Amino acid sequence: MKKKAIFCVLATSIILPSQVLSSQNDKTTLSPITIENNLSETTGEYSYYKTKSYSATKTDTPLKEVPQSVQIVNKEIIQDTNSVTLSDTLVYVSGTSYQNNFGGMWDNFSIRGFSGHENTGMSLLKNGFSDNRGYNAPRDTANIESVEFLKGPSGSLYGNSEPGGTINIVTKQPKFDPEYSIESSLGSENFYRVSSDLTGPINESLAFRLNVAKEKKDSFRDYIKSDRTVIAPSLLWSISDNSFLTYFGEYIEQKAPLDRGIIAINGNKNAISNKTFFGNPNDGDMKLENYTHQLKLEHYFSDSWSGNAGIAYKNNSLKGTASEVRPFLNVTTDSVLLRTRYRDYNSNDLAFQGDIKNVSTFADIKNTLLLGTELYKFEADTKMNNLNNSVRISNIYSNPTYTTLLTGRGNLITDRNEEQKSLALFAQDEIEIGNFRFLTGVRYDKIEMDTINNLNKKTLTQNDYAVSPRVGVTYILNPEWALYATSGKSFRPNSGVDINGNTFEAEEGISLETGIKFESLDKKIGATLAVYQINKNNVLTGTDPNGTYSVAAGEVESKGVEFDINGKITDNIKINLNYAYTNAEVTKDEGGVIDYLTGSIVNLKGKSLSNVPMHSGGLLAMWEDNISIDSSYGLGAGISYVGKREGNYINSFDLSSYTTTKLISYWKMDKNITFKLNIDNLFDKEYIISSYDRSWLTPGDPRSFKLTMNYKF
Repeated sequence: MKKKAIFCVLATSIILPSQVLSSQNDKTTLSPITIENNLSETTGEYSYYKTKSYSATKTDTPLKEVPQSVQIVNKEIIQDTNSVTLSDTLVYVSGTSYQNNFGGMWDNFSIRGFSGHENTGMSLLKNGFSDNRGYNAPRDTANIESVEFLKGPSGSLYGNSEPGGTINIVTKQPKFDPEYSIESSLGSENFYRVSSDLTGPINESLAFRLNVAKEKKDSFRDYIKSDRTVIAPSLLWSISDNSFLTYFGEYIEQKAPLDRGIIAINGNKNAISNKTFFGNPNDGDMKLENYTHQLKLEHYFSDSWSGNAGIAYKNNSLKGTASEVRPFLNVTTDSVLLRTRYRDYNSNDLAFQGDIKNVSTFADIKNTLLLGTELYKFEADTKMNNLNNSVRISNIYSNPTYTTLLTGRGNLITDRNEEQKSLALFAQDEIEIGNFRFLTGVRYDKIEMDTINNLNKKTLTQNDYAVSPRVGVTYILNPEWALYATSGKSFRPNSGVDINGNTFEAEEGISLETGIKFESLDKKIGATLAVYQINKNNVLTGTDPNGTYSVAAGEVESKGVEFDINGKITDNIKINLNYAYTNAEVTKDEGGVIDYLTGSIVNLKGKSLSNVPMHSGGLLAMWEDNISIDSSYGLGAGISYVGKREGNYINSFDLSSYTTTKLISYWKMDKNITFKLNIDNLFDKEYIISSYDRSWLTPGDPRSFKLTMNYKF
């Protein structure tokens, strides 16, 4: 409560001065202040395309010149599709897929087949800082300006990451031009949401922004309801013409039952209704709370030299009781037994980043040099109690009934304290010679991990060192077309020990990629065609034949083709089109894993990675036109296709392909009021989004609608 109160006080202190300025608007005129902000929108108004991504190189290099596939879901796509979570944006980028989301507790995706940790997922950044250590609630779009998908390895800049790619969330920045709006929505399954976006000057050198959202909704799933709160204040202080200090804060609270989805009977997903809840309706909510603070100082020493320094702190917690089907369970009757687990997770993450940039030109050669460092300290306390056979669900095929067999929290099975410390140094150089753009980069990471098992008083110490290089070249064919090629390495530390009690070497990946990029002369439309191959080794393949210890005997390969095009192709039409061919499979497995259904050992060589479709794609198209000077409308549709995927890592069953269709529309009644109507899954398709194994399959939402009104004042 104390932390939440601090956010509320800060939010109030920001709003009140702005209201005073607003009331005196007729008498006071502030001098215009122009601030260079690398995170701001840089393309034509209302286009689905952005020309720059700060996080791709940290140097504001135009996307057409970056030797890497970078796709951006900007604010126009988020607004037009009325997306409210980060996961809603995934279908607008090629090569991305949904993974196990821990019963709806957090985000978990893969890019080019690589998903990272089986629970917490791949690397996520927020304004360039790590945002995926610990226990994070699903991200909300209330304060998101854009979502940047950096394809391929980003280890040379960001360290610990997957070779498939990294996601950077760019938050909304304070503005000196006043903008105030409030938005309310209602929809299917008792969906209610109210949000506000307030930004403007406090004085001539200080601007604020405050984003707030409150959402409540039921679900087509039995016994599932959720409650979400977002409070995100930010400040921008123009210290001088050359120095800027930015503060970003965020509080997210989510309360909802843990929902593992449905079960598959011998691989049959249609035997069970998508509505059936395989948990205990009396367990109540799991509660997630995230507190984030970021402070960044930007200074321009001269026209050639500039520097950034930032610090971020994040506190995350997850608490609550949840009953669930045991993983890998083989259900043979019309009833199933559940286990009940009480979780008390808490983590603290403190990070520092600093870099210095020099841009110089000599003999028509432009050179951009970036030198930087990053440090972080992460601590996590994990406690979990387990009670087996605590709940029985009967009549699972028709009218499920729930019987509590045992009460209490059961035995304490996990009591662990983990501490990570990291030091990193990185360097990057970009050279512009005629039509050529050369990029080289390298990063050195040192990570120390200490884990204390409080149950047996044992301490495990692990040190990892990694060097992550990247090289790339871009050739500018003409003002619209460019060719590129790139290669880079990635790493991710492995946790746990082998059968001899030794720690594992970190996973290492290497990627080769080439492609062609297009950007129209008016910079309103862009496209990328990429071909890649990624290999990753030291992959943990599960367990030894006794099912006791992990085995680092695996290698994984992903190769594919991706195509993305987005932007405003005429004065009336905006599109976002993507397609991906992804072939991701295990190429080496010396240890094998256990099939818990049969008890046999399965060699994973040749097995496809779970939840990764070989073919996927989507199209979003919007027609817009004016009614009058202050009034306009838009009508559009979106089609998303996800191909057949394997349902688990041993490929013992698959998830069927599916296609969903959505309708989007808006009516801007005047300059202040806009109405939106969205219909998702128009044809009411039943499908499975992702699965962990036979026991945990996540059904997709049926047909639903959402009506929204936005009022600017």
